[in-house]
Amino acid sequence: MDFKKPIPLEEGDYYTNEQGYRVFTEQYHLKRGYCCKSGCKHCPYGYDKTTDNFKK
Repeated sequence: MDFKKPIPLEEGDYYTNEQGYRVFTEQYHLKRGYCCKSGCKHCPYGYDKTTDNFKK
């Protein structure tokens, strides 16, 4: 995987869930510009971790 420079976080890029974890939003994923295939909750690219495919 081609890792790029860190993206500065802005308001709306993430929220903290009940367990205290940072959850990135669709806004952040689109700004990043690629899918990391980690099964992110707000993935705008349609990746399904269970099938390792992108939904159309």
